[in-house]
Amino acid sequence: MHITYDMRIGGTEMVIKNLIEGFAATSVEMSIFCIESTLGPWGEMLKQNGIQITTHTRQPGFDKALIKAIRAHIRQHKINIIHCHQYTPWVYGVIAAAGLKTKVIFTEHGRFYPDFGTWKRKLVNPLLQIMTDSMTAISAATRQALVTHENLSAKKISVIYNGIQALLPAEQSSLSALREQLKIQPDAIVLGTIARFDPIKNHLMMLSAFRDCLDSGLNAVLVIVGDGEMRSAIEQRITELGITDAVRLTGYQPQPSQYLSLMDIFLLSSFSEGTSMTLLEAMSISKPCVVTDAGGNKEVIGHNENGLVVDNDDQTAFALAIQQVASDKALYDKFANAARSRFAKRFSVTSMCDAFNSIYQRLAS
Repeated sequence: MHITYDMRIGGTEMVIKNLIEGFAATSVEMSIFCIESTLGPWGEMLKQNGIQITTHTRQPGFDKALIKAIRAHIRQHKINIIHCHQYTPWVYGVIAAAGLKTKVIFTEHGRFYPDFGTWKRKLVNPLLQIMTDSMTAISAATRQALVTHENLSAKKISVIYNGIQALLPAEQSSLSALREQLKIQPDAIVLGTIARFDPIKNHLMMLSAFRDCLDSGLNAVLVIVGDGEMRSAIEQRITELGITDAVRLTGYQPQPSQYLSLMDIFLLSSFSEGTSMTLLEAMSISKPCVVTDAGGNKEVIGHNENGLVVDNDDQTAFALAIQQVASDKALYDKFANAARSRFAKRFSVTSMCDAFNSIYQRLAS
């Protein structure tokens, strides 16, 4: 049983969805327990497909009733293994399973920026780790954060990268129509990103770097897919930089793969990342990437292999990297060719499911 916050659209939720779908033809029976009452669209879809999903409204503070509810559910449904996704679901899950035969897995999906721990968590976490049968992190950087900020032992944490189904490239006719819809000239290079409008994604630096690219003579358009709390600040920065004619804000797109296919170079300027699902999707359709050295980015993007990795929040370096990839066709082609092969070797949904299946089988034996 997967224990998580909810099943709204996001990276953690995609991992759970991919695991459930990846194990559909196996003997492993999966269900979901959400500690928040909002189920979300992916939850609704999985429920319609016959996956048992339970929701519980977590109360403010430390909710003892939630522990009782999880424990009762484990007993009632004879759950062999609980797979807890992110810190808070882990805390409730591991305490609920204490004294039962149920095995516990904890997966950390990412960290906040700036990252920090509290003395209370550092005190209790080693005990919770003893009560946990397996721990995984979605990148080596995330594992190190658990060691540094949560006082957990690195020896007991394995790295299992997120895995996704490779995207299918969009048909050229639909891309041409989208390009016309967005009023992008045929000879313009399309730079782009897909991310929620959150301070952690650092869109403001990306916009300033894009201004530098335009000033250098690069004929490019920046397509930004997403929405969120930073929208007004992003719109203001676009106006201040005088780049309104060169930026396309598409808003939130529930199925953004067509926009991703349109992009020549995928950009990710985040302050912090675990393993970005959109970055993996870009790789799966052979997109060269320019990213910041944040979290797991440099584990996903091999510097000078399938993209360029620059220092975090370095506007000048980010702009120069974009220009380098955009102006050197041989380099661009090298990155594009390497992107798909690197994805297939490390970040396919099959690789992720195989890695977790090894853990599931070991704990169940």
